Amino acid sequence: MSTRSFFSKAITTRCVGLACALALTGWPLLAQAGAQKEEPLADAVRTALSAAVSDGAPPRMQFDKVEDRIAYARWVGANGDKLKRKYTDFQVRREFLEAVWYESRRAGLDPSLVLGLIEVESGFRKYAISSVGARGYMQVMPFWIRSIGDGDTGKLFHMQANLRFGCVILRHYIDVERGDLFMALGRYNGSRGRAEYPNAVLGARKRWEVKT
Repeated sequence: MSTRSFFSKAITTRCVGLACALALTGWPLLAQAGAQKEEPLADAVRTALSAAVSDGAPPRMQFDKVEDRIAYARWVGANGDKLKRKYTDFQVRREFLEAVWYESRRAGLDPSLVLGLIEVESGFRKYAISSVGARGYMQVMPFWIRSIGDGDTGKLFHMQANLRFGCVILRHYIDVERGDLFMALGRYNGSRGRAEYPNAVLGARKRWEVKT
């Protein structure tokens, strides 16, 4: 056996073993990084989106009902346990989940859906960069910062800014698709009309839902 063949076989065996191990954990083997396509925006839409991402204040959780506070605490507790494999520090997990909840609710989205999208898009990697340049947890394309932000693409590696842009963009796509989540998810990923990505996100969403 040639040296090249030996190493090729060894690498293949190792990769298959790693794939099996990852599959058993329930985490995606590869992040399906987003490639949102830049589209012309009406002035009114651009203004609305710019306003939606401009508030840089930190999350402040507010609950009108005790039941809502209890539901939030249960959601954070259950999903905090699931995230131990990714973030070993309790405070890091709590701050991340608090920001996900806040930005999701602010945009009128289900927080478990957003966690599912993050799982598929970046595998919860804060500094993930796709082959097409999408960045951060929610794999936001830099053109969005230039179009509706202040042009500082480095912000996409800041937790709250990335979540803010990602949630606002997903909400925008849902509105564009008249509430059709399947088509909106495809548009978010740049694969509108194809089933693989929406199905992956919706499947991941179920892993983060907490029964009340």
